[in-house]
Amino acid sequence: MSSIELTPSQKNILQELVNLYKESESAVKGEDIAEKVDRNPGTIRNQMQSLKALQLVEGVPGPKGGYKPTANAYDALQIQDMDDAARVPLRHNGELLEDANVEEIDLTSVHHPEKCRAELQLQGSISDFHEGDSVTVGPTPLSKLQIIGTLAGKDDTSNKLILTIDDMRAPAGEPEH
Repeated sequence: MSSIELTPSQKNILQELVNLYKESESAVKGEDIAEKVDRNPGTIRNQMQSLKALQLVEGVPGPKGGYKPTANAYDALQIQDMDDAARVPLRHNGELLEDANVEEIDLTSVHHPEKCRAELQLQGSISDFHEGDSVTVGPTPLSKLQIIGTLAGKDDTSNKLILTIDDMRAPAGEPEH
């Protein structure tokens, strides 16, 4: 299945739908989702139309009706990111990518700093990345590590970017505020 590009707001709505559906095990009303994500029900209805078109949501008619997630919805949300993998910022040629989500950073060959590489597993499309592009990842949520690198290659099948690391920065123990 090709990966579906969801906007943060669609992802948010879909996630709430999945959560509410899990709790109630019955169709979820747009109003309930609207309340959870703090949007008006009209906005939710519009978003639901686009999620239906993507086959992530089905509408349930009738007085007990509403919406329920399809099996694809779980794929699209990659249910493994249960705690919604903390967002790791990704910059491409200096520009912050709002919807790229770094799932995994794999540092290969750390023992050879001169040919140190990082593999980034992304959610989202990597088609706009080209060899030689500059890529900055981080700061990561816990260690606040930032990796500055040059794109050496990419693996489209597994949605990985392979970087040659030019610089790695971790904050010098700043005091906790």
